[in-house]
Amino acid sequence: MKQEKLTLKVIGAIISTGILSFCGVLVETAMTVTFPTLSKEFDVNTATVQWLVTIYLLVLAIIVPLSGFLKRSFKNKQLFIIGIGFFTLGIIIDAFAPSFQILLLGRIVQGIGTGIGLPLMFNIILEQIPSDKIGMMMGVGTMIPAIAPAIGPTFGGLVVTSLGWRFIFILLIPIMIVAMVIGLITIEQKSETRKAQFDILSLAAIMAMFTGTIIGFSNMGGRPFFTPQVGGAFVLGVLGLVGLVYRSKRLEEPILHLELLKNEAYRLHVVCFFILQLVLMGLVFILPNYIQLVNGSTPQTSGLIVLPGATLGALFTPLGGRILDRFGAKRPITFGSIIIAFSLVLFIIFSSELNNLLIGLLYFLFTFGVGFSFGNLMTNGLRQLEDTQQANGNAIIMTFQQFAGASGTSIIASIISQSQSNEAISIAQSTITGARMGFLFLILLFSVELFLLFRLFFKKESQLDVRVQDSTD
Repeated sequence: MKQEKLTLKVIGAIISTGILSFCGVLVETAMTVTFPTLSKEFDVNTATVQWLVTIYLLVLAIIVPLSGFLKRSFKNKQLFIIGIGFFTLGIIIDAFAPSFQILLLGRIVQGIGTGIGLPLMFNIILEQIPSDKIGMMMGVGTMIPAIAPAIGPTFGGLVVTSLGWRFIFILLIPIMIVAMVIGLITIEQKSETRKAQFDILSLAAIMAMFTGTIIGFSNMGGRPFFTPQVGGAFVLGVLGLVGLVYRSKRLEEPILHLELLKNEAYRLHVVCFFILQLVLMGLVFILPNYIQLVNGSTPQTSGLIVLPGATLGALFTPLGGRILDRFGAKRPITFGSIIIAFSLVLFIIFSSELNNLLIGLLYFLFTFGVGFSFGNLMTNGLRQLEDTQQANGNAIIMTFQQFAGASGTSIIASIISQSQSNEAISIAQSTITGARMGFLFLILLFSVELFLLFRLFFKKESQLDVRVQDSTD
């Protein structure tokens, strides 16, 4: 049941869950600059220390699909306490970790907390925000975790340099306490919960699906395809997907309601959202490598170069949502997608001569387009469903988002690694070649999205978009 007006309690609930989501993504991206320090301190190689991010993304990808089941079975405040409790416990473990294994354990615990908190924020928005403000507030919700990747590397670099890597976690403890207090005061329950049966086989299928695909993509750049670490991992992922579909068809209350994808308008929005997330994460991987290996800048400088564009671009997300509330989804999503495509074309054209200023400007153009389309794809996609289906629809979208994020980074990393393996040319030149191939892959993939958007909004307009526009006339 939605509120008739936007109340302070609802705003407080979004802020508290938003802080949890923001800090989860912030730590994930801040950790990347600590790898050399951690590798030396714990005497582990780069491939091993990379698992601090990989294991976190893997746990997140496994927990997020459970959000629909958790929403049905537990009250919002209970989920918030569990989520923020796990995350806080995880950062305390990492802040005082005596070994790499304990550090890895802390990251797993944090992943559980973020996996519960991130969908909860969007479920509260969908359930309790007035209909005429859904687009704007979904934009705010999307903006919160979107800013974190831009701030993360800069935050991590400054903290590691001045205080030491453990303070990345220590500084978040008081923030979590404040968020917990706000959440306990403001989070309310507007829908009934009911006892739902949990299917352990579906969970096992989800674990196999994401473990296989993420490990497969992660190893693809350094190993032949027909090896257990690549081909074998992908086979495990496919078997997990088949098992999940099989179980979902046979359960009255499956963990993921995949039957919602039969709704063509919703399905097209989900695929477009998946592609955009993959393109976003792929570009985020290319640019720091280019800035450091081609332009010779420091990791901290690379973070500062993308920070303004990412921050300002994310701030446009609520504006894009407000445009959706007033004029429907077609205008902001189409406009944003054209800007994204244009920026990717410019990245290809100037791929051999991307100085830091040009990278910053083009990345701002890219994130400007993302601000008008990213959150609105999610909002309008969920509006294709009935109100009672939206929590389950949100679980599917969030699952696709996690999969796209992990896949985008791994695919682009493999493309660049393949290029950098050419010892006949310098590392700078091979990185330029790999970046150009990466840009080309991203624009080709995004052209699929443009085709799908044309089909969605122009060839045959979605019923929901018509309803939104009619309500604003």
